[in-house]
Amino acid sequence: MKPLLLTMGDPTGIGPELIIKALLGGAFERFQAPLQVVGDLGVLQRAAAVFGKVAAVEQIGIDHVQLTIDDRKIYLASISRLEADQLTYGQPDKACGRAMAGYVEWAVSRCLEGTASGIVTCPINKAAINAAGVNFPGHTELLAERCGINKVVMMLAGDKLKVCLVTTHLAYKDVPQALNSAEILETIRITDRAFRNQFGVKKPKLAVLSLNPHAGENGLFGDEEAELIVPAIEQAQAEGIAADGPHSADTLFHFAAKGSHDAVICMYHDQGLIPLKLLHFEDGVNVTLGLPIVRTSVDHGTAYDLAGTGQASTESLLAAIRMAQQMVI
Repeated sequence: MKPLLLTMGDPTGIGPELIIKALLGGAFERFQAPLQVVGDLGVLQRAAAVFGKVAAVEQIGIDHVQLTIDDRKIYLASISRLEADQLTYGQPDKACGRAMAGYVEWAVSRCLEGTASGIVTCPINKAAINAAGVNFPGHTELLAERCGINKVVMMLAGDKLKVCLVTTHLAYKDVPQALNSAEILETIRITDRAFRNQFGVKKPKLAVLSLNPHAGENGLFGDEEAELIVPAIEQAQAEGIAADGPHSADTLFHFAAKGSHDAVICMYHDQGLIPLKLLHFEDGVNVTLGLPIVRTSVDHGTAYDLAGTGQASTESLLAAIRMAQQMVI
């Protein structure tokens, strides 16, 4: 079976120690798909020291090693050569920024050439990768560009709720201008296709939310529902997609969390992320739909306040690996 690639993320954040903590807990042994870390040997050795451990290293090939800690093993593609002992937690430099992007680019190449089954990413620092000259807002945009894809969908997921976003990181005042029927429809299409092809749902049931309170109250609170959202839903239905709405967000999530729909199409970031994180703060997963490869990620940031303490939870990382495994097997 082809390996899942686990990118280390920010060398000065919690990603490296999450990997070591999960390894020490035996979590990786419970996954059917083999795992390979993509990162930096010195940084992972420093992460092992956080837990009072020394990682034994066995060279496997050029840039590939096997790490062993307490008889638990993980393979590593050591892509960068950072001066780990010179790094300060929470203070990534340009070399760290370049390394973060490099891990993702290396992993994408392996997936596209067919030697890896998917990617699970630990968090990066967007400012650091931009300072290094890699001008992308984050993982999702970098992945889309490297895969040659114009439109992807950010899905945040847990066992109880899955939300897909039409717009992502925008100021709230800019959301209405960014919405149009074509974007809403394409988000519905990509979500439907991903659930069929990667999650094995024969006919996904998708709830499409309104933008305004009470679904606009027949135009009293806005006309985006009638002018933008309803036409997208009707076209999706004409294509055989089981999409319905527009639903008022203050009501729909209660039912979606109880299983009424496979996923909820949300018009803006916080409309979906607030209920998702209320239910899945510890074990939420970020999934990029619409790529030709599988990509999941932790649903949290670099957590600099916890970096180097060994206290950060591995729940989101393990959930991301479980979901990626579900998508590739």
